[in-house]
Amino acid sequence: MTAWYSFFKATLVRPAVKWWFRVKIEGTEKIPDGGCVLAANHLDAGDTFSLPSLIKPKVTFPAKKELFMGKSLKGRVVAWFLTAVGQAPIDRSGGRASVAGLGSVEDVLDAGGVVAIFPEGTRSPDGRLYKGHTGVARLALTSGRPVLPVAMINTRMVKSKVGIPTMRDARIIIGDPMDFSEYRDQVNDLHVLRWVTNEVMGAIQQMTGQTYVDVYASRVKRGELKGTELSKQLLAYPNQNQTRPVPATQFPAGAPVLDDPTVRE
Repeated sequence: MTAWYSFFKATLVRPAVKWWFRVKIEGTEKIPDGGCVLAANHLDAGDTFSLPSLIKPKVTFPAKKELFMGKSLKGRVVAWFLTAVGQAPIDRSGGRASVAGLGSVEDVLDAGGVVAIFPEGTRSPDGRLYKGHTGVARLALTSGRPVLPVAMINTRMVKSKVGIPTMRDARIIIGDPMDFSEYRDQVNDLHVLRWVTNEVMGAIQQMTGQTYVDVYASRVKRGELKGTELSKQLLAYPNQNQTRPVPATQFPAGAPVLDDPTVRE
């Protein structure tokens, strides 16, 4: 753990989260030794510091690479801070660049570290749970590490009586580890990646009780779905219409891997 990370956590962030924001956390004993991925829903900016401040291991969040390249005074301060506390840059432009950008985060997992990720990719615009990006599945399959779903509950910032932002009845719940190692050889199978991602989002949904919207939050916040009615995109659970992929290990070497239409989640 870097010295700056330990300093900020012990002297500033953890005391603020515990005594001012009064965030409660459950399930920290479920975090395994040897590395894991913490996958959480994303309600507000406080999620990014509340979770790592309340667990013992150092947590690495993938931060967009542009934040490490600031030229202004503010930008340089942000870049220094992210580097000082050991955060990992990632390309969020999409496509192959985003996949390749996961490398620095994978290094953390390979070294037995803890990586936290918000699969929705951005804060929820209305408190509902939105479709997850498949980066969480890629990390799980390439690293072989378990994914622990994390529920952020009531972590939205609200104004206190003195006008300073706080939280009310905020809780963080860490769920049971999810093992997807049987799909490790199928990291390039898009159906597998989507199914694994949806399983993680479904576990989060079970803990939060959020309504699930089967579109990316970015499309609702600033894309073509901004301001539109989304009732047709609501699902009871993320994998509602998905078939469970058959693990490659169940087929002879060299045989094509097909989905089993009789197995549904």
